[in-house]
Amino acid sequence: MKKILLLLFVATSALAQKGVEFKSVPVEQVFQEARRAGKPVFVEIYSPTCHVCQSFIPTLADIRVGKFYNSKFISTKIDINQPATQAFLNSRRLFVPSLPLFLYFDPQQNLIHFAMSNNSTDEVIRHGNTALDTKARSQTMKARYQQGERSANFLIDYAMYSRVTKDTVANMAAMTDYARQQSPATYANQTNWLALQKLVLDSENPMFQYMVGHMDAYRKAYGAKEAQMVAENIIMSSLFSGRGAQFPISRILQIRQDLVKIGIDPKVAANRTLLPEVNAYFRAHQTAKAVERMDNQVNANQLIVPEYIYITHLFNRASPDATDAPAVVKWVNKGLALKPGQKEQADLYYELAEAYRRSGKSADAQKAAQKSMELAQASHIDTRRNVEQMGKLK
Repeated sequence: MKKILLLLFVATSALAQKGVEFKSVPVEQVFQEARRAGKPVFVEIYSPTCHVCQSFIPTLADIRVGKFYNSKFISTKIDINQPATQAFLNSRRLFVPSLPLFLYFDPQQNLIHFAMSNNSTDEVIRHGNTALDTKARSQTMKARYQQGERSANFLIDYAMYSRVTKDTVANMAAMTDYARQQSPATYANQTNWLALQKLVLDSENPMFQYMVGHMDAYRKAYGAKEAQMVAENIIMSSLFSGRGAQFPISRILQIRQDLVKIGIDPKVAANRTLLPEVNAYFRAHQTAKAVERMDNQVNANQLIVPEYIYITHLFNRASPDATDAPAVVKWVNKGLALKPGQKEQADLYYELAEAYRRSGKSADAQKAAQKSMELAQASHIDTRRNVEQMGKLK
């Protein structure tokens, strides 16, 4: 009897001393259970190859952490490398800046809080308590910002939350406010260096502009390779963001200069900004400058056939007028001179016909369109666009 009682005691103790109960079922089932239980959901985003994630395993297995989370949340952990995880994150428009990432949701899959936690039981429990606090959790940050909250720590947290939720406009506003609070003498300190690494997405942010003008100091403090990588990431994030698609040409040319200032080869920098520059000229109805910019690129580089197809299609599709047509014809002929295969020839003749059509040269357009049709048929590729093109030329 004593042995039986002892075994029961040991089994009961082992059962009681458990950490967070992570559900090993699809995420949708986790939320179904949360809705039945009327509890929020805790999701750990992790990777099995992430050593920091591995270091959290004992913390999440701690009895105190388990007692708190198991009573307050339905929990799951999902591997960021799995397609199902990517599908879930994309469906919620969420970005994972680092691992592990703690996400807290209401039962309807609305994000209410996020945390990038220090590895301690108290800290992990604190994040859970904050997620339960309807006045303090991340979900309230936008309203608090609109109401005037501007402490430095809050702006840092809000900027990171904005990154997680892919709200670039909010991130930019928060980090601009943060930079304006800092003295330029502190821009290169460790805290602000971390902000540049993790949070700044705008090349016009005052801290970044300071960095561009003081690259030697950053190279000395943080390493030449790391400093250039951080600066380059900020510039390219700015250039290829949604708002970057509307930058005026002056802003794009400044970005090209900034790339050179941080150590990027001028030719490489010119390649990086080529398409944004051309599209900016199109938006400004400066077709001649768009042609000049692309022609300089063509003359300075040895383009391959797919590149000629791409640039001719770009001008035929996006140019605001037909004054570029002679240049498009010239680029098509350069591509044909490389003796491509039938499929690529079909593409080039299609663009040639478009250029002639746009410039009013109907006979030349019909001839090029017929050639494209014949080549497409010989290559056994879809000819629907050719049929449509020839219909327009009748």
